Amino acid sequence: MNWPHRWPIRVYYEDTDAGGIVYHANYLRWAERGRTESLRAINLPHQVMIERHASMLVVRRIEVEYVAPARLDESLVVETAVRRLGGASVDLTQDIRDEAGGYKARLLVGLVCVRAEGVRPVPVPEPWRSAFRAALETVPPA
Repeated sequence: MNWPHRWPIRVYYEDTDAGGIVYHANYLRWAERGRTESLRAINLPHQVMIERHASMLVVRRIEVEYVAPARLDESLVVETAVRRLGGASVDLTQDIRDEAGGYKARLLVGLVCVRAEGVRPVPVPEPWRSAFRAALETVPPA
């Protein structure tokens, strides 16, 4: 898979407020789905990590910069890129863009790998570690 991972979305009526502008919390929902789809694209979905390693990736922090409003029926893309890999952590950037490449929102996401039982940090298991490392090598620096 090439990084950044790109996941297309469409703005539906249910995503908007009364003025036809995307409600701010929906950017977080789309980013979550983009992260999930990026793992599916490398054949390493969340469920496999839970089943094989009794661990999971959870959000420990997230920063969102809302750049421009997205509107009803717009076609957008969520771009997910790995920016840093630690022992038990992964930092991502996620950009939500329109068809012309303009930014709608920019997210910095910090994930931590935790044991499913007890929610204590644990090292990111293989093969996720290798996949994230490979992603780091293919994405230009920010």
